[in-house]
Amino acid sequence: MAGLAHRRTLRHTDRSAKAPGTGQTRKGEIRLTESLPPIELTPPDIGPYRRGNTGIDHVTTLESGRPGPHAVIVSLIHGNEISGAVAMDRLFRMGLRPTRGRLTLVFANTAAYQNFDAERPYASRFVDEDMNRVWSPEVLDGPRDSAELRRARQLRPVFDAADVILDLHSMTADTPPLTLCGRTDRARALARRLGHPAWIVADEGHAAGRRVIDYADFAEADGQRTAILVECGQHWRNETALVALESAMRFLLAQEMIDPSLADRHIRRHPDPLRTVEVTEAVTAETDEFFFDQPYVGMEIIPRAGTVLGHDGSRPIVTPYDDCVLIMPARRPKSGQTAVRLGRIVP
Repeated sequence: MAGLAHRRTLRHTDRSAKAPGTGQTRKGEIRLTESLPPIELTPPDIGPYRRGNTGIDHVTTLESGRPGPHAVIVSLIHGNEISGAVAMDRLFRMGLRPTRGRLTLVFANTAAYQNFDAERPYASRFVDEDMNRVWSPEVLDGPRDSAELRRARQLRPVFDAADVILDLHSMTADTPPLTLCGRTDRARALARRLGHPAWIVADEGHAAGRRVIDYADFAEADGQRTAILVECGQHWRNETALVALESAMRFLLAQEMIDPSLADRHIRRHPDPLRTVEVTEAVTAETDEFFFDQPYVGMEIIPRAGTVLGHDGSRPIVTPYDDCVLIMPARRPKSGQTAVRLGRIVP
Protein backbone atom coordinates (compact mmCIF):
# COMPACT_ATOMS: atom_id res chain seq x y z
CA MET A 1 0.00 0.00 0.00
CA ALA A 2 2.96 2.31 0.54
CA GLY A 3 3.84 4.84 -2.10
CA LEU A 4 0.43 5.30 -3.72
CA ALA A 5 1.19 8.79 -5.03
CA HIS A 6 -0.31 8.52 -8.49
CA ARG A 7 -2.55 11.12 -10.08
CA ARG A 8 -6.00 9.58 -10.07
CA THR A 9 -9.50 10.35 -11.23
CA LEU A 10 -11.78 9.48 -8.35
CA ARG A 11 -15.40 8.55 -8.97
CA HIS A 12 -17.75 7.94 -6.09
CA THR A 13 -21.13 8.63 -4.52
CA ASP A 14 -20.08 8.74 -0.86
CA ARG A 15 -21.42 11.86 0.87
CA SER A 16 -18.48 11.84 3.28
CA ALA A 17 -15.88 12.63 0.60
CA LYS A 18 -13.76 15.64 1.45
CA ALA A 19 -11.67 16.10 -1.67
CA PRO A 20 -12.38 19.07 -3.98
CA GLY A 21 -14.51 18.40 -7.03
CA THR A 22 -14.15 19.50 -10.62
CA GLY A 23 -17.84 19.25 -11.42
CA GLN A 24 -21.09 17.41 -11.03
CA THR A 25 -21.69 14.57 -13.48
CA ARG A 26 -25.14 13.37 -12.51
CA LYS A 27 -27.15 13.49 -9.32
CA GLY A 28 -25.29 11.98 -6.39
CA GLU A 29 -22.06 11.43 -8.31
CA ILE A 30 -19.01 13.67 -8.31
CA ARG A 31 -15.98 13.27 -10.54
CA LEU A 32 -12.82 14.34 -8.77
CA THR A 33 -9.36 14.84 -10.23
CA GLU A 34 -6.37 15.62 -8.02
CA SER A 35 -2.96 14.44 -6.97
CA LEU A 36 -3.39 12.41 -3.83
CA PRO A 37 -0.69 12.47 -1.18
CA PRO A 38 1.33 9.29 -0.73
CA ILE A 39 -0.38 6.68 1.41
CA GLU A 40 2.53 5.35 3.43
CA LEU A 41 0.55 3.69 6.21
CA THR A 42 -1.07 0.27 6.03
CA PRO A 43 -4.39 0.14 7.92
CA PRO A 44 -4.00 -2.44 10.70
CA ASP A 45 -6.39 -5.34 11.13
CA ILE A 46 -8.42 -4.39 14.18
CA GLY A 47 -10.54 -7.53 14.01
CA PRO A 48 -8.66 -9.18 16.89
CA TYR A 49 -9.70 -6.28 19.14
CA ARG A 50 -13.40 -6.39 18.32
CA ARG A 51 -14.60 -8.37 21.33
CA GLY A 52 -12.55 -6.43 23.87
CA ASN A 53 -13.62 -6.96 27.47
CA THR A 54 -16.21 -4.25 28.12
CA GLY A 55 -19.27 -5.54 26.31
CA ILE A 56 -18.82 -2.81 23.67
CA ASP A 57 -17.21 -3.80 20.37
CA HIS A 58 -13.67 -2.51 19.86
CA VAL A 59 -13.38 -1.15 23.41
CA THR A 60 -10.84 -2.72 25.78
CA THR A 61 -10.03 -1.73 29.36
CA LEU A 62 -6.63 -2.58 30.84
CA GLU A 63 -6.62 -2.71 34.63
CA SER A 64 -3.61 -2.08 36.84
CA GLY A 65 -5.22 -3.24 40.07
CA ARG A 66 -4.01 -0.07 41.75
CA PRO A 67 -5.82 3.22 42.44
CA GLY A 68 -5.48 5.90 39.79
CA PRO A 69 -7.25 7.72 37.00
CA HIS A 70 -9.36 6.20 34.27
CA ALA A 71 -7.59 7.30 31.09
CA VAL A 72 -9.17 6.80 27.66
CA ILE A 73 -7.32 6.91 24.34
CA VAL A 74 -9.54 7.18 21.27
CA SER A 75 -8.72 6.54 17.63
CA LEU A 76 -10.78 6.45 14.43
CA ILE A 77 -13.38 9.06 15.28
CA HIS A 78 -12.89 9.58 11.54
CA GLY A 79 -12.52 6.36 9.59
CA ASN A 80 -9.79 7.55 7.22
CA GLU A 81 -7.53 8.89 10.00
CA ILE A 82 -5.68 5.63 10.35
CA SER A 83 -2.55 6.78 12.19
CA GLY A 84 -4.32 6.53 15.55
CA ALA A 85 -5.32 2.95 14.79
CA VAL A 86 -1.72 2.15 13.84
CA ALA A 87 -0.53 3.57 17.18
CA MET A 88 -3.20 1.76 19.18
CA ASP A 89 -2.44 -1.53 17.43
CA ARG A 90 1.17 -1.00 18.52
CA LEU A 91 0.10 -0.47 22.13
CA PHE A 92 -1.76 -3.77 22.08
CA ARG A 93 1.12 -5.61 20.43
CA MET A 94 3.64 -4.39 22.99
CA GLY A 95 1.44 -5.73 25.78
CA LEU A 96 1.06 -2.33 27.44
CA ARG A 97 -0.45 -2.33 30.92
CA PRO A 98 -0.96 0.72 33.13
CA THR A 99 1.00 0.83 36.38
CA ARG A 100 -1.91 2.53 38.16
CA GLY A 101 -5.56 3.23 37.43
CA ARG A 102 -7.08 1.84 34.28
CA LEU A 103 -6.65 2.51 30.59
CA THR A 104 -9.39 2.12 28.00
CA LEU A 105 -8.54 1.92 24.30
CA VAL A 106 -11.33 2.81 21.86
CA PHE A 107 -11.54 2.24 18.11
CA ALA A 108 -14.47 4.57 17.47
CA ASN A 109 -15.91 4.75 13.95
CA THR A 110 -15.13 1.21 12.90
CA ALA A 111 -17.89 1.15 10.28
CA ALA A 112 -16.26 4.00 8.36
CA TYR A 113 -12.80 2.48 8.86
CA GLN A 114 -13.91 -0.76 7.27
CA ASN A 115 -14.67 1.25 4.12
CA PHE A 116 -11.13 2.66 3.83
CA ASP A 117 -9.81 2.33 0.29
CA ALA A 118 -6.42 3.70 -0.74
CA GLU A 119 -7.88 4.59 -4.14
CA ARG A 120 -10.59 6.73 -2.47
CA PRO A 121 -9.06 7.63 0.90
CA TYR A 122 -11.22 10.68 1.59
CA ALA A 123 -14.47 8.76 1.16
CA SER A 124 -14.30 6.90 4.49
CA ARG A 125 -14.17 9.85 6.87
CA PHE A 126 -17.64 8.87 8.02
CA VAL A 127 -20.65 6.82 6.91
CA ASP A 128 -23.53 9.26 7.45
CA GLU A 129 -22.18 12.26 9.35
CA ASP A 130 -19.12 13.63 11.12
CA MET A 131 -18.78 11.68 14.36
CA ASN A 132 -16.89 14.55 15.97
CA ARG A 133 -19.87 16.90 15.81
CA VAL A 134 -22.48 14.89 17.74
CA TRP A 135 -21.28 15.10 21.35
CA SER A 136 -24.01 17.18 22.95
CA PRO A 137 -26.96 15.91 25.02
CA GLU A 138 -29.40 17.48 22.57
CA VAL A 139 -28.01 15.36 19.73
CA LEU A 140 -27.21 12.19 21.66
CA ASP A 141 -30.61 12.15 23.38
CA GLY A 142 -32.51 13.44 20.37
CA PRO A 143 -34.54 11.60 17.71
CA ARG A 144 -31.98 11.70 14.92
CA ASP A 145 -30.42 8.48 13.67
CA SER A 146 -27.21 7.73 11.80
CA ALA A 147 -24.42 5.17 11.87
CA GLU A 148 -22.25 7.64 13.77
CA LEU A 149 -24.93 8.50 16.32
CA ARG A 150 -25.63 4.85 17.01
CA ARG A 151 -21.94 4.27 17.66
CA ALA A 152 -21.62 7.45 19.75
CA ARG A 153 -24.50 6.30 21.94
CA GLN A 154 -22.70 2.97 22.44
CA LEU A 155 -19.49 4.74 23.44
CA ARG A 156 -21.10 7.36 25.66
CA PRO A 157 -20.81 5.27 28.87
CA VAL A 158 -17.06 4.94 28.26
CA PHE A 159 -16.61 8.71 28.17
CA ASP A 160 -19.00 9.16 31.09
CA ALA A 161 -16.66 6.99 33.17
CA ALA A 162 -13.41 8.64 32.01
CA ASP A 163 -11.27 11.04 34.02
CA VAL A 164 -9.00 12.06 31.16
CA ILE A 165 -9.20 11.56 27.37
CA LEU A 166 -6.70 11.67 24.54
CA ASP A 167 -8.40 11.79 21.12
CA LEU A 168 -6.02 10.97 18.23
CA HIS A 169 -6.65 12.59 14.85
CA SER A 170 -4.82 13.58 11.68
CA MET A 171 -5.13 16.27 9.02
CA THR A 172 -5.59 16.54 5.29
CA ALA A 173 -2.80 19.08 4.79
CA ASP A 174 0.81 18.50 5.73
CA THR A 175 0.39 20.71 8.77
CA PRO A 176 2.72 20.55 11.79
CA PRO A 177 1.23 18.46 14.60
CA LEU A 178 -0.86 20.38 17.10
CA THR A 179 -2.91 19.83 20.23
CA LEU A 180 -6.44 21.20 20.55
CA CYS A 181 -7.23 21.86 24.20
CA GLY A 182 -10.55 23.69 24.10
CA ARG A 183 -10.83 26.57 26.56
CA THR A 184 -10.11 25.03 29.96
CA ASP A 185 -6.94 25.84 31.83
CA ARG A 186 -6.53 22.21 32.90
CA ALA A 187 -6.58 20.95 29.31
CA ARG A 188 -4.06 23.60 28.30
CA ALA A 189 -1.85 22.55 31.22
CA LEU A 190 -2.09 18.89 30.16
CA ALA A 191 -1.11 19.79 26.59
CA ARG A 192 1.94 21.60 27.96
CA ARG A 193 2.86 18.62 30.17
CA LEU A 194 2.94 16.42 27.09
CA GLY A 195 5.72 18.65 25.71
CA HIS A 196 4.88 17.82 22.10
CA PRO A 197 3.24 18.74 19.73
CA ALA A 198 4.85 22.16 19.94
CA TRP A 199 1.68 23.96 18.80
CA ILE A 200 -1.14 24.15 21.37
CA VAL A 201 -4.44 25.60 20.18
CA ALA A 202 -7.13 26.85 22.57
CA ASP A 203 -10.46 27.06 20.77
CA GLU A 204 -14.24 26.91 21.14
CA GLY A 205 -14.86 24.06 18.71
CA HIS A 206 -17.21 24.10 15.72
CA ALA A 207 -20.54 25.72 14.98
CA ALA A 208 -21.68 22.44 13.41
CA GLY A 209 -21.55 20.53 16.68
CA ARG A 210 -19.53 19.42 19.70
CA ARG A 211 -16.43 17.25 19.58
CA VAL A 212 -15.51 14.47 22.01
CA ILE A 213 -13.29 16.92 23.92
CA ASP A 214 -16.31 19.25 24.29
CA TYR A 215 -18.50 16.51 25.78
CA ALA A 216 -20.16 17.01 29.18
CA ASP A 217 -18.00 18.63 31.86
CA PHE A 218 -14.74 18.02 29.98
CA ALA A 219 -15.32 21.46 28.47
CA GLU A 220 -16.64 23.18 31.61
CA ALA A 221 -14.38 25.71 33.31
CA ASP A 222 -15.25 24.32 36.74
CA GLY A 223 -15.17 20.66 35.69
CA GLN A 224 -12.72 18.13 37.03
CA ARG A 225 -12.21 15.96 33.96
CA THR A 226 -9.80 16.75 31.13
CA ALA A 227 -9.77 16.02 27.39
CA ILE A 228 -7.38 16.97 24.61
CA LEU A 229 -7.23 16.22 20.90
CA VAL A 230 -3.92 15.72 19.08
CA GLU A 231 -3.81 16.33 15.33
CA CYS A 232 -0.78 14.17 14.58
CA GLY A 233 0.06 15.33 11.03
CA GLN A 234 -0.97 14.50 7.49
CA HIS A 235 -3.40 11.58 7.38
CA TRP A 236 -1.28 8.88 5.78
CA ARG A 237 2.37 9.70 6.47
CA ASN A 238 4.52 7.27 8.44
CA GLU A 239 5.62 10.18 10.63
CA THR A 240 2.03 10.83 11.65
CA ALA A 241 1.71 7.36 13.17
CA LEU A 242 4.96 7.94 15.07
CA VAL A 243 3.53 11.18 16.47
CA ALA A 244 0.32 9.36 17.45
CA LEU A 245 2.25 6.67 19.34
CA GLU A 246 4.52 9.25 20.96
CA SER A 247 1.49 11.34 21.98
CA ALA A 248 -0.08 8.29 23.62
CA MET A 249 3.14 7.62 25.52
CA ARG A 250 3.49 11.23 26.61
CA PHE A 251 -0.15 11.26 27.69
CA LEU A 252 0.22 8.14 29.82
CA LEU A 253 3.49 9.40 31.26
CA ALA A 254 1.74 12.65 32.27
CA GLN A 255 -0.80 10.51 34.14
CA GLU A 256 2.04 8.53 35.78
CA MET A 257 0.51 5.38 34.33
CA ILE A 258 3.56 3.87 32.62
CA ASP A 259 7.19 3.34 33.50
CA PRO A 260 9.36 6.19 32.14
CA SER A 261 11.78 3.65 30.67
CA LEU A 262 9.00 2.34 28.43
CA ALA A 263 8.01 5.83 27.34
CA ASP A 264 11.62 6.81 26.61
CA ARG A 265 11.80 4.29 23.77
CA HIS A 266 9.13 6.20 21.87
CA ILE A 267 9.68 9.81 22.94
CA ARG A 268 11.94 11.87 20.71
CA ARG A 269 13.64 15.19 21.19
CA HIS A 270 11.93 18.07 19.40
CA PRO A 271 13.74 21.39 18.98
CA ASP A 272 10.67 23.60 18.54
CA PRO A 273 9.53 25.50 21.65
CA LEU A 274 5.95 25.19 22.87
CA ARG A 275 3.67 27.89 21.48
CA THR A 276 0.07 28.46 22.45
CA VAL A 277 -2.46 30.01 20.09
CA GLU A 278 -5.79 31.32 21.32
CA VAL A 279 -8.45 31.17 18.63
CA THR A 280 -10.34 34.43 18.38
CA GLU A 281 -12.79 33.36 15.71
CA ALA A 282 -13.79 30.36 13.64
CA VAL A 283 -14.68 31.26 10.08
CA THR A 284 -17.72 29.22 9.10
CA ALA A 285 -18.50 28.90 5.40
CA GLU A 286 -21.81 30.52 4.50
CA THR A 287 -21.81 29.20 0.93
CA ASP A 288 -20.50 26.21 -0.99
CA GLU A 289 -18.31 28.59 -3.00
CA PHE A 290 -15.65 29.14 -0.34
CA PHE A 291 -12.06 29.20 -1.57
CA PHE A 292 -8.66 30.38 -0.37
CA ASP A 293 -6.45 32.64 -2.48
CA GLN A 294 -3.31 30.71 -1.50
CA PRO A 295 -2.61 27.00 -0.82
CA TYR A 296 -2.51 27.41 2.95
CA VAL A 297 -1.72 24.27 4.96
CA GLY A 298 -2.10 25.66 8.47
CA MET A 299 -0.03 27.42 11.17
CA GLU A 300 1.01 30.17 8.76
CA ILE A 301 1.49 33.51 10.52
CA ILE A 302 0.06 36.34 8.39
CA PRO A 303 1.90 39.54 9.39
CA ARG A 304 -0.62 42.22 8.42
CA ALA A 305 -4.23 42.84 9.40
CA GLY A 306 -6.59 43.13 6.45
CA THR A 307 -4.82 40.53 4.33
CA VAL A 308 -7.33 38.78 2.09
CA LEU A 309 -7.19 35.04 2.67
CA GLY A 310 -9.95 34.02 0.28
CA HIS A 311 -13.62 34.48 -0.48
CA ASP A 312 -16.89 32.96 0.68
CA GLY A 313 -18.91 33.53 -2.45
CA SER A 314 -18.43 37.27 -2.97
CA ARG A 315 -17.51 37.97 0.67
CA PRO A 316 -13.78 38.50 1.24
CA ILE A 317 -12.20 36.73 4.23
CA VAL A 318 -9.54 38.93 5.81
CA THR A 319 -7.18 38.71 8.76
CA PRO A 320 -8.55 40.74 11.71
CA TYR A 321 -5.15 41.64 13.23
CA ASP A 322 -1.40 41.51 12.68
CA ASP A 323 0.44 38.19 13.11
CA CYS A 324 -2.72 36.17 12.63
CA VAL A 325 -2.25 32.40 12.80
CA LEU A 326 -4.24 30.23 10.38
CA ILE A 327 -5.34 26.99 11.97
CA MET A 328 -6.39 23.95 9.95
CA PRO A 329 -7.80 25.60 6.82
CA ALA A 330 -10.28 23.26 5.17
CA ARG A 331 -9.60 22.11 1.65
CA ARG A 332 -13.14 22.58 0.34
CA PRO A 333 -15.52 23.65 3.12
CA LYS A 334 -19.22 23.47 2.51
CA SER A 335 -21.86 25.78 3.91
CA GLY A 336 -22.06 25.41 7.69
CA GLN A 337 -18.60 23.88 8.04
CA THR A 338 -15.56 25.48 9.66
CA ALA A 339 -13.34 26.89 6.91
CA VAL A 340 -10.45 28.09 9.08
CA ARG A 341 -9.78 29.23 12.62
CA LEU A 342 -7.87 32.45 13.29
CA GLY A 343 -5.77 32.97 16.37
CA ARG A 344 -3.07 34.88 18.25
CA ILE A 345 0.08 33.51 19.84
CA VAL A 346 -0.09 34.11 23.60
CA PRO A 347 2.38 33.60 26.47
